[in-house]
Amino acid sequence: MNARPRTEMLAAGAATVTVVLWASAFVSIRSAGAAYSPGALALGRLLSGALALGVICLVRREGLPPRSAWRGIAISGVLWFGLYMVVLNWGEQQVDAGTAALVVNIGPILIALLGARILGDAMPPRLLAGMAVSFAGAVTVGLSMSDGGGSSVLGVALCLLAAVAYASGVVAQKPALGAASPLQVTTFGCLVGAVLCLPFAWQLMSEAADAPVSATLNMVYLGVFPTALAFTTWAYALARTTASRMGATTYAVPALVVLMSWVTLGEVPGLLTLAGGVLCLAGVAVSRSRPRKAAAPVVVPEPQPEKASDSA
Repeated sequence: MNARPRTEMLAAGAATVTVVLWASAFVSIRSAGAAYSPGALALGRLLSGALALGVICLVRREGLPPRSAWRGIAISGVLWFGLYMVVLNWGEQQVDAGTAALVVNIGPILIALLGARILGDAMPPRLLAGMAVSFAGAVTVGLSMSDGGGSSVLGVALCLLAAVAYASGVVAQKPALGAASPLQVTTFGCLVGAVLCLPFAWQLMSEAADAPVSATLNMVYLGVFPTALAFTTWAYALARTTASRMGATTYAVPALVVLMSWVTLGEVPGLLTLAGGVLCLAGVAVSRSRPRKAAAPVVVPEPQPEKASDSA
């Protein structure tokens, strides 16, 4: 009887680890992206993540995923680990942070639509309401961060492509988790993405020779924590809930990015930014809540007439 609440608690904890680490990635990308080009940064991040995941797989003696899981692993590896990381890095160099946040946050909505269409995910009213509130918060954060003139058609198109690749990769990953473990799905998806980015290998080597140590350390951090660890906890949580609910959870990322930028970079957010962050968190809370079950009516038994005692 206690198995389901415990499973839900572990999945919620894994999702929390994921969104915190993904939020921290935006802060690290600012440092690493100044010294590394989009493709080189994606390759360095994926190689660091694949190395960390490979060591864990050897320690845990994880074998190859079953054949039935490879289709989902390959699609998510190409779209999410490979294409998404490259075009997002590229897009954020073309547009301001606010515009990038606005466009990329279409991703959870696409996940919900694709999950309902392809996976048959339910779309309860609380999930839809929570996503609407969170998206409004993401729009508010994006508008408050926008510099009003740093957008380009190419940058917006790249961020939109990143959102589509992210959503498609998540929906493709979900069936694979029914046949393989979260660690297997994450490890081999990361390897597929790294192979896809190998054309940037020479660029990575030449830029690493001139990059400051802090930028390289941030790139390694991106691979070990926001990629290896966070993608594994994401897969663990995704295997235990729907793609739509997990997509809605990622709306907490903009709020956490605002907080981390405030604490680590000294970027004091304005009132509009803070209000948007609160809306993001409120929407996530609504989307992950469950309706209370109505209490069962108490049935009072009718008094029974006493039986006449047998005469002596």
